[in-house]
Amino acid sequence: MKIDSPLFDSIRVKPNQDRRRQTGGPACEWPKCKSVATHKAPKGRGQGETYWHFCLGHVREYNASYNFFAGMSDNDVASYQKDAMIGHRPTWKMGMNGGKPTARSHSARFQPELDAVADPLGLFRHFGSRGAGAKAHPKEARVVHNAERKALEALGLEPETTMSEIKVRFKALVKRHHPDVNGGDRSTEDRLREIIQAYKYLKSVQAR
Repeated sequence: MKIDSPLFDSIRVKPNQDRRRQTGGPACEWPKCKSVATHKAPKGRGQGETYWHFCLGHVREYNASYNFFAGMSDNDVASYQKDAMIGHRPTWKMGMNGGKPTARSHSARFQPELDAVADPLGLFRHFGSRGAGAKAHPKEARVVHNAERKALEALGLEPETTMSEIKVRFKALVKRHHPDVNGGDRSTEDRLREIIQAYKYLKSVQAR
């Protein structure tokens, strides 16, 4: 294909246009300079997108002495730089929205209606709902940690069980799983060990 072919010219970025640097243009705005202004330089903070037009030599000189923070105190400069990290956009704490600073977000206020939902495994308890078909449990009067909850489960008890009830349950389980009661059968020794360890832990928790 020839360089001067019409087909070649049709695929150029700017066909039939001279893409060489133009020598003409506005004059440099530097005092007493008559060169062509080929570069822009910002006029300063607070003046929007307005620019000076300088030649190459004078734009370099202007940029060398340009100070965006001229006239600002150290505290104002530090505050501006901090806001610049988030693009000078307003921010709120987690769980807050852009309205009143004390108003919680919609997601934090939202309380789903799950009482009619079937929840046999109690997956929705952290929403404050028991789910349809779930048994109603009284609210725990104190915080029950995971280790204590597991110990209670080992004895088949609920978190609100009293220590006297725990003792009664412990004695009943020991009698059921002790080898002496089962004619020397040691197949339930692991279960008995688990029951004893759970009872010791719960006893130590109650003693605190």
